[in-house]
Amino acid sequence: MIKRVGFIGLGNMGGPMCSHLVEAGFEVTAFDLNSDALDRVVAGGARPGASAAECARDAGALITMLPAPPQVESVWLGFGDEGGVIAALAPGAVAIDMSTSSVAVGSRVVAAARERGVDVLDAPVAGQSIGAQAGTLAIYVGGDSDVFERARPLFLAMGDPERIFHLGGNGAGYTVKLLLNLMWFIESVAVGEVLTVGVRAGVSLEKLHAALVGSPANSVFLERDVRMVLDDGDYDEAFPMRLVTKDLGLAVDLAHEAGVPVELTALVEQIHRRVRNLYGDDAGEISAVRLYEDLAGVRLRLG
Repeated sequence: MIKRVGFIGLGNMGGPMCSHLVEAGFEVTAFDLNSDALDRVVAGGARPGASAAECARDAGALITMLPAPPQVESVWLGFGDEGGVIAALAPGAVAIDMSTSSVAVGSRVVAAARERGVDVLDAPVAGQSIGAQAGTLAIYVGGDSDVFERARPLFLAMGDPERIFHLGGNGAGYTVKLLLNLMWFIESVAVGEVLTVGVRAGVSLEKLHAALVGSPANSVFLERDVRMVLDDGDYDEAFPMRLVTKDLGLAVDLAHEAGVPVELTALVEQIHRRVRNLYGDDAGEISAVRLYEDLAGVRLRLG
């Protein structure tokens, strides 16, 4: 049974996730380069780690929640003359990366871990920062089934029990997360485009939105997620455009590796890169809707 947990990466997602592990009774040692982020989880009962390696020592499981594949690779495998945290884990420990990363980086982590006798799971999450705070994340796990079962209590502390998915071997979690992100970003473009055209064509936004929600074309994004924009003008800066374009780039790479032509994916990626160039790295993840608003000279607001 896993009792001691290391947690590295305490941002908008990782901070609340770490805190839920503490609340569930795990002994957590945490680390982040941002001292304020570390102080917040320490105030909630986590032990501060002086380094990433210190989080790994004596841990039954080590979790990372990092921005992108380069950070995942450098933390787990090291860079230059510095070793990564895999080298600090004891044989039999479980290495769990919950970042949205690439299968290629994950494969290198698995290979290094095997040499140490360390088990690996990729377990990226979905549910935005609100889900991280509420402990209701969806978790998409790749790795051996017995390792997944050992780590299940950790996932239950951070996620919705009905949405913790074991999807297959190592890499399956990364793959599914990239694909669901891709679907979401495709929908953000499609919904922004459709609503803008409808409003410019003279249909009331309220009636248009209600009709689409009540139609076979409805989706979670259309019914729920876009309401942040329609109700409050909130484009969700908790997940910035620099990470959106990172995820879309990884999805394009995944498609190329799978040998599948993805013309729509490539176009959606380019639209989001245009959004990033216009509104900046920190623009919210639903800013594709803002692009269509600006192009059409309208604001999509209910009420």
